[in-house]
Amino acid sequence: MNYIGAKFKLREFLYSNINDTLQKDSYKPLNGCIFCDLFAGTGIVGRFFKNKVKEVIANDREYYSFVLNQNYIANNEPIFKAKDLFEELNSDELTPLIEGKIYQNYCLGEERFNPSNFQKPDSNSHKRQYFSDYNGAKIDAIVSKIKKWKQEDKINTNTYYYLLASLLESADKVANTASVYGAYLKYLKKSASKNIILSPATFEITPNIHKVYQKDSNELIKEIKGDILYLDPPYNAREYGANYHLLNTIALYDDFIPRGKTGLRDYQTSSFCKKNQVASALEDIIKNAEFNYIFLSYNDEGLLSLEEIKSIFSKYGRYNAISQPYQRFKADSSRIHKQNSTIEYLHVLSK
Repeated sequence: MNYIGAKFKLREFLYSNINDTLQKDSYKPLNGCIFCDLFAGTGIVGRFFKNKVKEVIANDREYYSFVLNQNYIANNEPIFKAKDLFEELNSDELTPLIEGKIYQNYCLGEERFNPSNFQKPDSNSHKRQYFSDYNGAKIDAIVSKIKKWKQEDKINTNTYYYLLASLLESADKVANTASVYGAYLKYLKKSASKNIILSPATFEITPNIHKVYQKDSNELIKEIKGDILYLDPPYNAREYGANYHLLNTIALYDDFIPRGKTGLRDYQTSSFCKKNQVASALEDIIKNAEFNYIFLSYNDEGLLSLEEIKSIFSKYGRYNAISQPYQRFKADSSRIHKQNSTIEYLHVLSK
């Protein structure tokens, strides 16, 4: 998934510097540490550290993130009859298309399939093309069956999140967007024209138990403790609840009225996306963190300056920063930016 702020290409950079910091201080080995990813997103960092630490704690306020991390981080046992489940969900004969919530609200609705009992949108509703008609109706069919299986206890909780995470990843591959869901494209792009295929969102099995939360980071930090706290909050005013609203809608599959041209749902705004609140929000986490080491990822274009971060961190222990160039996130590769890369900083605090 092409995700704002994803650290896939920075995993080795993070690992080497976190491990080096522990070794220089003669701290316990990394494999004996509790590692918390407080703004987990799609779980890229937590997945990387899952087999390298004693325990991963993953948290994010967005429900789609909770689903992904329940699969990638919390799931730790093989899924029973996974192949059979995917074959049934991918079969239009066994899982017939439904003109449901996604089809009705996020597709043009020009093709007709197998009408459901869901109430049709009124004549004033917007025609949105986040998915082709087929893919929208197929997403409706798959998520409806997954939730039905769960309600009837035909699948357990681990399998439920495994299938739901697989749907989010697979739906994202055929979404008619320039990566984020703040808007859809006028015409179906090539990848969005392909029929969706539900593919497994595989996860790593480790001997240890890991935890996943869906809480406000400033509240959760008062309830947990460990060795390594990794922070990767929003850097700017872009709200994840708005940019990935459709992933929440698919995962929740609840009843709500989509708002405006883009079909937004209500979402919580983040203090880390507000210039006048971000400094106090960060310091609140640092102050309340019962962790020996805190690592903050932040680039040189964020709402907080390097001096502001240094000032906050230095109040609570020994501070230093490490940097390296990083490719700028582009939701649309055709857009031209003044520069193609930023400087990614890893701010380090030994409390």
